[in-house]
Amino acid sequence: MKRHSDEPISADACSVRVVDGDRVDLVRSRMPVENELADTAEVFGLMADPGRLRLLIALREGELCVCDLAAVSGLSESATSHALRLLRAHRVVAARRSGRMAYYRLDDAHVRMLLDLAVAHTEHTEAIHPERTGDR
Repeated sequence: MKRHSDEPISADACSVRVVDGDRVDLVRSRMPVENELADTAEVFGLMADPGRLRLLIALREGELCVCDLAAVSGLSESATSHALRLLRAHRVVAARRSGRMAYYRLDDAHVRMLLDLAVAHTEHTEAIHPERTGDR
């Protein structure tokens, strides 16, 4: 029977349990160490919050101060500052001071690339959200 690509595959769909030891060893040898995996997961977790993601997407356009970022994101200045502190602590954004003002930007090209790829992915795909009721 032919399976449609949108149909869920059950966990028992693999009737033959064979492990390709060489392949598994290769993948394991290339796997980042635990603390690097944890740091990477934290970065994705920071980007998973819609408010913080709005801030990051706004910063793709260049430097902005807290007031401008709050206005763009719809967050309060306090919530914006808190989000920026978290993002800065994880080197997702960087700040430049000019007198009493702080201007934020994406920390480096890698952050921009992650955002660009994520936005491009969602723009050309239609996500299936089984956890959301009423979608479709």
